[in-house]
Amino acid sequence: MDARDIITVGMSAERILVVPPEQTVGHFVQGMPMVFATPMMILEMELASGDAIRGHLQPGWVTVGTEVDIRHLAATPVGATVRTTAKVIAVERRVIRFEVEAYHGERKIGDGRHARGLVNLASFNKRLGK
Repeated sequence: MDARDIITVGMSAERILVVPPEQTVGHFVQGMPMVFATPMMILEMELASGDAIRGHLQPGWVTVGTEVDIRHLAATPVGATVRTTAKVIAVERRVIRFEVEAYHGERKIGDGRHARGLVNLASFNKRLGK
């Protein structure tokens, strides 16, 4: 499958999350502040990216994260509402590139780029010996 046949620049998605204690750096590392952890913000960005294109993939095809270039710009406390956006900015044969951002209210708390690779799930699992 060639992603250029099904994915177009500009496709986008948005996710909303109320930061739970389980997604704070203090939850993972004792003594650290109870603020939204960078890996959890990146996960939301990856999920938003997948959401932007999932409905256009043929059955049996998925995308997996392949690149992350993210800045975490501001701390966000437990209970805050975070809005994460992803927009397709480039489409290659097997790679889709995204611009991603995260906001707490109007304040940008993160931004960057993310890439996802197009994968045939059956072939992928076969290579893994499943």
